[in-house]
Amino acid sequence: MKLSTKSRYGLRALFDIAYHAGMLPGQIKDISRRQKISPRYLEQIFQELKRAGLLKSKRGPQGGYRLAKKPEEITLLAIVRATEGQLSLVECDPPGKDACDFDSQCVTQEVWREASKRLTDYLESVTLQDICSRAKVLGLEQELDHRFMYFI
Repeated sequence: MKLSTKSRYGLRALFDIAYHAGMLPGQIKDISRRQKISPRYLEQIFQELKRAGLLKSKRGPQGGYRLAKKPEEITLLAIVRATEGQLSLVECDPPGKDACDFDSQCVTQEVWREASKRLTDYLESVTLQDICSRAKVLGLEQELDHRFMYFI
């Protein structure tokens, strides 16, 4: 199984918002520049993330996209499911999809089911906050949004 660019870019974009904007709105042009993702493609991905309740948007000069939940409440699994749908490694998982002639007689079916479960459990255990913490450890510089900076 290979995750599409929608889930990979979706994770990078949500990380970008969490890391650089926190709970404030981030703008597509800034996210696009930092993550090197087309703004048009980001808009498409953001529509799916909004439908899944992970993002909110606001129009206007102080607008943009912001997280709908705290970074510690958004798991990688939620992002992958929002962009990819149900997560399964092989066609015969979940069982009963009539995709396999050996359904319930296949000796490898349990192996694939267990692998899918472990991947799902892992993605459920990692949050955006965990990714932000890793970025800090790596020394990734946080870029502050100039729209919210005030000078006296």
